[in-house]
Amino acid sequence: MVHFTLRQLQIFEAVARLKSFSKASRELHLTQPAISMQMRQLESLIGIPLIERLGKQIFITQAGNTLFHHAQVISHQLRQVQNDLNSLREDVMGCLDIAIISTAKYFIPSLLTRFCERYPQVKLKLSVSNREGILEQLKQNKVDLVIMGQPPTGNSALSIPFALNRLIIVASPQHPLASKKQLSLAEVVSYPFLLREPGSGTRQYLERMVREQELTLDMRMEIASNETIKQAVLGGMGLAFLSENTVKLELQTGHLVSLSVEGLPIDRQWHLVHHRDKNLSTVAQTFKDFLLGQALHLGLNPSSS
Repeated sequence: MVHFTLRQLQIFEAVARLKSFSKASRELHLTQPAISMQMRQLESLIGIPLIERLGKQIFITQAGNTLFHHAQVISHQLRQVQNDLNSLREDVMGCLDIAIISTAKYFIPSLLTRFCERYPQVKLKLSVSNREGILEQLKQNKVDLVIMGQPPTGNSALSIPFALNRLIIVASPQHPLASKKQLSLAEVVSYPFLLREPGSGTRQYLERMVREQELTLDMRMEIASNETIKQAVLGGMGLAFLSENTVKLELQTGHLVSLSVEGLPIDRQWHLVHHRDKNLSTVAQTFKDFLLGQALHLGLNPSSS
């Protein structure tokens, strides 16, 4: 039996996840020499290389990937133990793992700020991804709660709508369609579009609309960043289909305009999602109650509502 410590496992998990000794040292508040020493001791105990260092890059070996999977499971279980013990206290404290869709990063920070002000002993861990990445984290039970636009299908997840998510087509004020009214979707998609990567919820919505009307979408560029898409639209490179939360400031200042298109805007919902059978910790349940109670007070309704 290999007798490595939980601390060594924690260090390896951080190095493997971050692909960096320096980032792992900052996250764990340890020196880089201490990280390196613990990694050497762990590999010596196991007897198999866990990582390969080629120049400044770190690569995980097959054995390392196997250990990394188990390390993440153990790490999650240890956090759950801590949260369960904390739930026996009167104070709300512990670790809360939240995953959000990339579009939600434009309004979630204000919610988290208010939550942390109310519960200062809670430690937050926030990950941002596209829809496919979020669904994978939910499937692997790597997070407590998920915030996304298009909820997962099937009966394994519990999805609770908490605010409107308005989807619109935006353009530069100088775009030929910017001043026109009551455009058809056929007119709009004849112009180049800037799209998110495959797996993005907004891209799936747009492609579904175009497919249902038997139209063809002119994709000028695929960009895996809402911020980059906004800058490209501002520069006149094309149109974009985005959540209004993403471009609220640019619409208010007149740097972007929302096109008047038949059938738009599309009013969807932001959803709070977790496994239906998941036993929520006290801190996760507290955040869930907080979010559902506070969303409307933080201006999450579309601006024109």
